[in-house]
Amino acid sequence: MEAAAEGTGPICAIDGGRATIRLNRPRQHNRIEPADLLAIHDFLATVEDDPAVRVLVFTGTGKTFSSGYHLGALSDRQKTETDDGDSLFSRVVDQLEALRVPTIAALNGGVYGGSTDMALACDFRIGTTGMRMFMPAARLGLHYYESGLRRYATRLGLSTAKRLFLTAQPVEADELLKIGFVDELVAPEELAARVEALAGILAANAPLAVQGMKRALNAIAAGTADSATINESRKACAESDDIKEGLASWAEKRTPVFQGR
Repeated sequence: MEAAAEGTGPICAIDGGRATIRLNRPRQHNRIEPADLLAIHDFLATVEDDPAVRVLVFTGTGKTFSSGYHLGALSDRQKTETDDGDSLFSRVVDQLEALRVPTIAALNGGVYGGSTDMALACDFRIGTTGMRMFMPAARLGLHYYESGLRRYATRLGLSTAKRLFLTAQPVEADELLKIGFVDELVAPEELAARVEALAGILAANAPLAVQGMKRALNAIAAGTADSATINESRKACAESDDIKEGLASWAEKRTPVFQGR
């Protein structure tokens, strides 16, 4: 019983076209341990390789999304970084950002430290009233890794990214909506239903088009877009069974059934 109360490492469940990764240490506010990063890496790889999965939800158990990386392991993490500042944490967050399918961060409560970057790596973020976020890097003397700084700057704007990183002050829910850290706020008891509705919309759309446009938009935002690659993806969609189904269903006024081919 005590082990159950303490929680476990992350949990992954796949149900049809939807995958869910859940941080599961509620007593520690879903603090992320080094071993958790390896588990999340493996879960993301499983989702990436499963063509049946069309959307991923990333969430936490309890009243906090995540208190971030375990500070007690911070010095060990610093020792494992390569000369270019790479780390397992940054690699896993980059892996989440680049995931083939659209992702939803279901922010069931406060989000702190590195977990703020995990949330920003998701394509959509639905928060709950009463939540807050806090990026304490400057108060810890920590220089954040490059891809995390990029996500903050490209998703929230340079001025907001500077305010959040350099002042290291907490931000409340209404302000998070204003600056775009969350796309919308709902009451805690409404979060599951709202996430389910959005996940259903994303999963029902044509996967070749959704996934191709996600890759293109991320590359454009990062300044790494390649026109030839985007055009290849566009051509593949134009020649797919999905576009035939989409056009036919539109003409016939029915719901399309996409196969992802």
